[in-house]
Amino acid sequence: MDHRGVLIDGFERVKLTVHATLDGLSDDALTARLDPEANTIAWLIWHLARVQDDHVAGVAGSEQVYTSVGFAARFALPFDDGDIGYGQSCDDVAAVTAPADLLLEYVDAVHHRTVEYLGGVSAEDLDRVVDANWDPPVTLAVRLVSVLSDDLQHVGQAAYVRGVLDRR
Repeated sequence: MDHRGVLIDGFERVKLTVHATLDGLSDDALTARLDPEANTIAWLIWHLARVQDDHVAGVAGSEQVYTSVGFAARFALPFDDGDIGYGQSCDDVAAVTAPADLLLEYVDAVHHRTVEYLGGVSAEDLDRVVDANWDPPVTLAVRLVSVLSDDLQHVGQAAYVRGVLDRR
């Protein structure tokens, strides 16, 4: 397997786990909190897709799926279209009340754009510095693995919340 295949496989696992986590989930379960300040499944899935969308668009030099194909309007959230979830308050988390089908559609669209981008990434591209504001500077490889790690953590959290809710 080459570098593209490894990265695509990782992002495919995120998508598949999102689908498994949301399968048959009620709207109430999507917005349930395990404690008053906990993240909801809806917010976790929205956030992981926003991070992936934002970061992949950034390295690809393209517009985000969220704004380019109308997801921002469809989600109709009470915060800036550029928000991706970092630093959001408990109230912001509670505001993400999207149904599972919209979340899945967005995740799938972001996944498609990510795979499309990765298909054109050469091994040499992975060494390209994409963010010089860090020491050491962030390369494309580091950025993609960082996004993948963040996505896997959040989908794992969402699956855990689902498991707790299913046992209640």
